Amino acid sequence: MTSIIDEISCLYNKWAGGSYAKCTPLPRSGSDRQYFRLTTTDQQTVMAAYNQNVAENEAYFSFSRAFADAGINVPQVLAESADRTCYLIEDLGSEPLYNLVTAANGTPDEHLKQLYRQALADLARMQVVAGRNIDYSLCIPTADFDQTAIRWDLNYFKYCFLKNAHIAFDEYRLEQDFNRIIDAASTIDSQYFMFRDFQSRNIMLKNDELYYIDFQGGKRGPLMYDVASLLYQAKARFSETLRNELFDSYITALKELMPVNRDKLFGEFKLFALIRTLQVLGAYGYRGYFEQKKHFIESIPAAAKNLKDMLALKFIDLPHIEEIANQIEIAEPQPDNFDGLTITVYSFSYKKGIPSDPENGGGFVFDCRGQHNPGRYDEYKALTGRDKAVIDFLKANSTIDSFLKQAIGIVSPTIETFMRRGFKNLMVCFGCTGGQHRSVYCAQNFAEQIGKKYNVRVKLIHRELGIRS
Repeated sequence: MTSIIDEISCLYNKWAGGSYAKCTPLPRSGSDRQYFRLTTTDQQTVMAAYNQNVAENEAYFSFSRAFADAGINVPQVLAESADRTCYLIEDLGSEPLYNLVTAANGTPDEHLKQLYRQALADLARMQVVAGRNIDYSLCIPTADFDQTAIRWDLNYFKYCFLKNAHIAFDEYRLEQDFNRIIDAASTIDSQYFMFRDFQSRNIMLKNDELYYIDFQGGKRGPLMYDVASLLYQAKARFSETLRNELFDSYITALKELMPVNRDKLFGEFKLFALIRTLQVLGAYGYRGYFEQKKHFIESIPAAAKNLKDMLALKFIDLPHIEEIANQIEIAEPQPDNFDGLTITVYSFSYKKGIPSDPENGGGFVFDCRGQHNPGRYDEYKALTGRDKAVIDFLKANSTIDSFLKQAIGIVSPTIETFMRRGFKNLMVCFGCTGGQHRSVYCAQNFAEQIGKKYNVRVKLIHRELGIRS
């Protein structure tokens, strides 16, 4: 089987007529795309991207051409593989606008403000000028940010933030609030290009010029969603005064391209800032609470504060979301003072792949599929390995406790070595066919027994059930 590096090497050789000297993988962020920096012997660099989602790649290639034709700075696509999964692009360096924004800590200097004015002017051209030439048939999963797409964003908040944060809510009342939001948004003109994730992490600085990346999720939508995405980015910590000032700079740029009703757009700006903030909290909940990516967790308090500030303006009646917002902790997270070994225990489905370990890339994986599967019987299909009926079945019809005892015996010497040597992280995974019965039983009991046996911190993640403890 051809590896990703082999595919990249082949594409680079065809494009450059020779090989590169060094291939450096870049850390992943919030997507499944993989990026690599290729360096030649004379220190020239290009970026390589690998993404199995060909439809997403096709959208990227097409949108990139439309932006370049409109005079918008985007990385040049240098080469594409025949199967469209791998491509080379111009290297923009490693300085996102985000670095300047976070360093400013809510009080940007005039240079940073000017960069934001430029970004907003470029955004207007993307939306209106480039938007006329975008092939919206390539947008995925849908061409339009319509009522269905808005509900997806709102449900992301419900299922990925509220449930992972263990915040109580009334399903019916929350849906009523969602319907009010959707009804208000559905009357707004949505015939422009919507970048979808227009925020400072996706704006690169090269020779003090702005370049835009990660726009393949774009679609046809309203003007104000992207403006809100940039100005309400949680880590920016902008004051309301500064947001309004930058909003007006966007309006000035937009007026050069089309007739503008400033007051009408300002009302839409607040509505989409609310929608975007709920969606962002969903992303932080999934990437932070579930995937345990630290910088997403650190962004939650600022995003929660944005939400409370918007709700306080009372521009739309959302009684239950207001109640929910009051349950969200907006204090900055305290430093983690635990200095011992953390053992992360997963249950998972082999159909969806073995969990990756962000800490040290290693650990143990135990295959539970040799045990008799209760999921083959109708009476157990809706249950999990935490339910008594499934536990009784496994104990009576398999050797699962013996299997678990042996797993503990295998892992225990490593735990003791890690504790003695001061190591901080170890991952232990239990997999089965669906990640629902056998693996859940083993992960649950392994975590409980190890937690009693050693002075360690145990994180238990039933990945396919969406449960973390």
